[in-house]
Amino acid sequence: MCAVATVVLLAADLGTKAWAVETLSRPPATDPGPVCDNPPRWTQRDRGPVVGVIDGFLEFRYAENCGAAFGLGSDGPFLLRRLLFIAAALLASVVLLVMFVRGRGGPLFAASVPLVVSGALGNLVDRVRYGYVVDFIRIYDLPNPFGERWAWPTFNVADCGITVGVILLVIDGFLEPRAQAAGASRAPAPGKAG
Repeated sequence: MCAVATVVLLAADLGTKAWAVETLSRPPATDPGPVCDNPPRWTQRDRGPVVGVIDGFLEFRYAENCGAAFGLGSDGPFLLRRLLFIAAALLASVVLLVMFVRGRGGPLFAASVPLVVSGALGNLVDRVRYGYVVDFIRIYDLPNPFGERWAWPTFNVADCGITVGVILLVIDGFLEPRAQAAGASRAPAPGKAG
């Protein structure tokens, strides 16, 4: 079941990114230069039309992410970033899958594995194919208690899976010791019949 869920989620991520590239961007009008090089420009493709989903809140808009989550680390050397992000995605996927196969964690851990692994692999495919990750979901015009309204950094389906998966991992990490402690308190003492 884990493998099927991972494949389905990976296909959803890659399919929506292909749609974003085809619908929300167009080939560059001028030579874009090296991937993720600033200057002369950040993007390899020109932004196309914006698709409004919920007016004043949610839209689909093409973006290229040269960094990690929310563009963090996008100003480091390209080759170093690429190797680091590829290694991190592969390592996280392998560790989670090995833990899953060994029966670690509870039900939330089992639910988190396909979310995190499919998200890591989906963004890995983009980094290998393009040198950056395609993002297109934008939540904007959010209230800010400190003044002007703000927008959440643009993201994709893989990022949603990773975020939800990590939240489930954290919750499972808190619940697992309690489950083990409860199981230990119900177990009969050594040498006594239950």
